[in-house]
Amino acid sequence: MNAIFTDASFQNMNNIASRYGISIGAVTDLTQTLMRSNGTMAQFNIFELGGGGQWMQGGMTMVGDMFNNQLKATVDGLCIEISNLIHQGGIQYKPLPKIQNQGQGGFQSGFSGNWWGDLGFPNSTGSQNNTSYAIFSNIRRLAIQQNGKVTVFDTLDNNIGGVGQQQGGTYSVNFTSQYGTVDLSSLPIVSGAENKPKPQETANNLNANVQNQPAPIVAESAQPIQNTMNNLEEDIFAKIEKLAALKNKEIISFEDFENKKAELLGRL
Repeated sequence: MNAIFTDASFQNMNNIASRYGISIGAVTDLTQTLMRSNGTMAQFNIFELGGGGQWMQGGMTMVGDMFNNQLKATVDGLCIEISNLIHQGGIQYKPLPKIQNQGQGGFQSGFSGNWWGDLGFPNSTGSQNNTSYAIFSNIRRLAIQQNGKVTVFDTLDNNIGGVGQQQGGTYSVNFTSQYGTVDLSSLPIVSGAENKPKPQETANNLNANVQNQPAPIVAESAQPIQNTMNNLEEDIFAKIEKLAALKNKEIISFEDFENKKAELLGRL
């Protein structure tokens, strides 16, 4: 399944190719790899750009001809322009067309043949054990399917760039962003909240109908709730510290830092 850019996106990419004097194919290949990280980094192997190379937002540019400063400047300029367009919505994939599939009993599905529905084309997909995931960086969405049920999360300001196997927990995969490990329990659920796996019930919960038992159940549930609140506060403060580090390195502006800090503090 190949991603197709919108007509406006293709025009923006063609303009970039004309200004830099390279082919639209080279710009398209570079854009594809930038889209996978929501414009934050690129690993490429493009003949017109000296073969293999790497670019990372914040100042790191590597090319095959390491002493060719002009080539480095070209790659850096290309990646910065494309990255800015991605963040501004100037480069996007076309939504996948919906197809109506006739099922048993006359049921029709509006899904486009993908388990995540009509979210569009993902930047990244994969699966671990009985869990599948799809990351949509451009619209800030993360879809997870487990046991045939789909839950869609709002990723907020997390640029998810890493996926790994999780030991224990609700899902068999975990995700990382510029802030570290992503706590899925802190992300708003856009759809499928009823599908999110629930913690295993304890013996006391199963015996809740036993006479004179409500008081111990309430007392035992208070501590996990308090622990959850403490973990949420620690996670928010840790994110603020990482944002401060990015500001000190001038990767993000002071205004962006203050806005995101206010947003995080608003969750307390």
